[in-house]
Amino acid sequence: MITLAIAGKPNCGKSTFFRAATLAQAEIANYPFTTIDANHGVAYVRTACPCREMQVPCENCRDGGVRFIPVGLIDVAGLVPPEAHLGRGGLGNQFLDNLRQADAVIQVVDASGSTDAEGNPIDIGSRDPPIKDIEFLQYEMSMWMYGILSRNWAKLLRQAQARDFSLAAAIAEVFAGLGITYEHVRDATGGAVGIELRTAGGEEDLIRFCRELMAISKPMLIVGNKADLAPEGCLERLAKHDVIFASAAGELALRMAAEGGKFVRYLPPGDRNFIENPPGANLSAAQRAGLAKVAEFMQKFDGTGVQKALDAAVFTLLDRIVVFPVEDEHKLTDGKGRVLPDAFLMKRGSTSRDLAYQVHTDIGEGGFLYAIDAKTGMRIKDTQELKNGDIIKIVSVRK
Repeated sequence: MITLAIAGKPNCGKSTFFRAATLAQAEIANYPFTTIDANHGVAYVRTACPCREMQVPCENCRDGGVRFIPVGLIDVAGLVPPEAHLGRGGLGNQFLDNLRQADAVIQVVDASGSTDAEGNPIDIGSRDPPIKDIEFLQYEMSMWMYGILSRNWAKLLRQAQARDFSLAAAIAEVFAGLGITYEHVRDATGGAVGIELRTAGGEEDLIRFCRELMAISKPMLIVGNKADLAPEGCLERLAKHDVIFASAAGELALRMAAEGGKFVRYLPPGDRNFIENPPGANLSAAQRAGLAKVAEFMQKFDGTGVQKALDAAVFTLLDRIVVFPVEDEHKLTDGKGRVLPDAFLMKRGSTSRDLAYQVHTDIGEGGFLYAIDAKTGMRIKDTQELKNGDIIKIVSVRK
């Protein structure tokens, strides 16, 4: 399962975002360090289920064609600048260690400017939009990686020379526990203005390399939370950056109001609007006013932003496609007769053989024979790249 980490300074709305995306319990309060230990939950990305296109009945989607695919979500403790990688407040190293589990990072910043650099509440708009908040997390993660690399640098050089293999491979071994691969190191070497690692070693070169390695191995999406409270000037300045504006509190309020169809009809997460259910529901004046503000925000930003952020992290940042494996390419069922029961998030460029590994390692390693595109009925090569929404039957020697 893909795992996303929610990161940022304290009191920027990370735990609200986490609860809005998962409905898992997480403490929410208006003071720094509400989250001490990481919260873990399951969120979902949205995609179109092919059942409607293929005109088959399906019990695995909602509202006639919306498919939800689970992803792991980690709400980690807030990180305080500066020098958090040195363990400031006792939370820095714990925070950074939690990030090793993540495939990508959703950095939540306070778009309203209502918290200072350390997460203490201040008047809304009294602090300039958190451009520095965006930069500090990238810096802290880079310096964390640099600390690991610098401690091992002399040893890595000796190992690479003695064992006669690339320094990139040796670096990948050191960072293997962080989910960093040889390919990540190789790409970072090329991207960091052509650093030749064997002749580097200076602090500036290695920090530059670590920043590139962090960006490649832990890609980051910026979410401007509390945008419903932000003065227009704050939003305009933040909009110059690649930011998704969100109201996690609005999403959470909607999800609570929609539970059991009590007050509103809303398909969480991610519908772009909602309606009262039933019309004229017994809402208080305060509840109506609150929902009206959420509706206004959703109209302006095409939703609350929470689902948009999750989808962007998986489908854009990590560049995943959705593939549906089946055992019967005619009925689009598995061995138990369930229609389109599984949806796999695959790297773009994956082949049918890669899908075979996802279905079962033994099939990928030796049992794979060929694959069939269920939409066309045609056999496809094991080297053919899969497309988003493909329905694939894997034919193997395993029964």
